[in-house]
Amino acid sequence: MDTADLALWDTLPDGVVIADADGVVRLVNRAARRLLGEAVTVGAALKDAVPLQDQDARDWYSVNQPYDGIDSRTGIPEQSWFLADGTEVLVTGGINRDERHGPVQGVSLVIRSARGRARLDRERSDLVATVAHELRSPLTGVKGFVTTLLSKWDRLNDAQKKLMLNTVNTDAERLSRLITELLDVARIDTGRLPLYPREIDAIPLLERVVESVRAGTSRTITTRHAASEAAAFVDPDKFVQVITNLVDNAVRHGEGEVSLTSGPGPLGLRIIVDDQGDGIEEALRDRVFTKFWKDGVRGGSGLGMYIVNGLVRVHGGELAITDAPGGGARIVVDWPSTDPRP
Repeated sequence: MDTADLALWDTLPDGVVIADADGVVRLVNRAARRLLGEAVTVGAALKDAVPLQDQDARDWYSVNQPYDGIDSRTGIPEQSWFLADGTEVLVTGGINRDERHGPVQGVSLVIRSARGRARLDRERSDLVATVAHELRSPLTGVKGFVTTLLSKWDRLNDAQKKLMLNTVNTDAERLSRLITELLDVARIDTGRLPLYPREIDAIPLLERVVESVRAGTSRTITTRHAASEAAAFVDPDKFVQVITNLVDNAVRHGEGEVSLTSGPGPLGLRIIVDDQGDGIEEALRDRVFTKFWKDGVRGGSGLGMYIVNGLVRVHGGELAITDAPGGGARIVVDWPSTDPRP
């Protein structure tokens, strides 16, 4: 192998070790030398050139036996191994044959740092901790009030009982909503979100959402529609879920008046939700649509805008955050008015 070819292998971010049919190393790139040590050289036996051990102190070569075993093997799946200093690496192997069931002509290994997987593990741990916290808060309230009701039922008057039961009901609804959000996130991530779109008039649904949110707040919410009808090709339930989340967010995170406007847009129907709060910094606007994003002041699961973005995108729509004319945040949602599917 000439110097130019070796230099090309050295540009790869992952370590590469290639051995021939006799188990002799023919190529070690720079990343592999950095991970395995400079003692790993061309001409060494593969079984000695890969100083990797598992948690039981077994070495990579003896465990995988790349030149033996079933003659139909063409690769070794990614496995976790440890260097002599305890650093974890991920190793994937390729077993090369000229023909099926033929002799092994070479073995190639790709070795990469496990830092990426460790980061994913931390993210999963953060997810579990966040979900556990969000579930524990309403459960604590439910358990406390139910315990009180059971132990002091005869000593409580009807007003006290009703207050406690209403609180339990509110916490139960919060739990149900969080579980629904988690299911929606899983379905969006896996592309298995059930969707039943059809052509609808969006105006009645928009007014219904606004009236529902108005009933639970003292804030002023206004609506303005460019026409008496507005066609949209959407799943009505998912459409209501998106608009409810946007209006509710504007009420909770903004200040002053909240307005909802509908009219024609580039995809068919454009809906704009404005609030009069502090707005969202331009540098943070993309992060709003990530999982568990919070503004650092308000509570909540941090899943709402991630789900909203997923629901809008799966409809073939678009979602953007800008500045409202009077200050605050403006959420612009474009929905298709006709079936966008081929």
